[in-house]
Amino acid sequence: MSVVASKFTGSGMTSDRTRARMVEALRSKGVKVERVLTVMGEVPRHVFVEEALQERAYEVDKALPIGHGQTISTPEIVAIMSSLLCEGALGIPKKVLEIGTGCGYQTAVLAKLSKEVYTVERIAPLMDRARRTLRDLRYFNIIFKHADGHFGYAGGGPYDGIIMTAAATRVPEELKQQLVVGGRLVLPVGKESESQKLTVIDRTAEGYTEKVVHDVRFVPLVPGIL
Repeated sequence: MSVVASKFTGSGMTSDRTRARMVEALRSKGVKVERVLTVMGEVPRHVFVEEALQERAYEVDKALPIGHGQTISTPEIVAIMSSLLCEGALGIPKKVLEIGTGCGYQTAVLAKLSKEVYTVERIAPLMDRARRTLRDLRYFNIIFKHADGHFGYAGGGPYDGIIMTAAATRVPEELKQQLVVGGRLVLPVGKESESQKLTVIDRTAEGYTEKVVHDVRFVPLVPGIL
């Protein structure tokens, strides 16, 4: 096995067997969308974090630092948000917008679920690193944009699904407008110092519906670019 192949396949606590245990743990926690579980068993989460943290990559309830004050979401929250996206009126979305590329792990999961993924990141070094990792993993259905996530990516829209990986203090109107009818937006809403709510917005022919799923904790959605 080559060094590159070994890096992506992993061994010990980063092996396929460890990913399989993570998937079973997610299933036991109530994740029911089998396509999401299958994908998460395929994506090597450990390559998206620093080497010193790789042995913790498949702990289902562990968010890990990725630099620049950001974190990689826990496998559990990635599974929950991805499942919510797939349970909308359109089913598994063919075209998705992600707000907050971060290290690129959630991006990879979306890229295996959907035909087209557009992803926005405000911190250029994070975006560049994620782009390299995803390229090395041979994901070629992702379009990257260095921009303020509050405004989405209208040029790539409209989208069947939108997922936000940072907490907004309000639901950005721009994102709602970038959904197709039948599309779904999944995002955390709330201030960093207060209770945040994982929220689902569906666009209907009559307007929008909103549902709160449960409490969560995310880094805040920050304006501007770096």
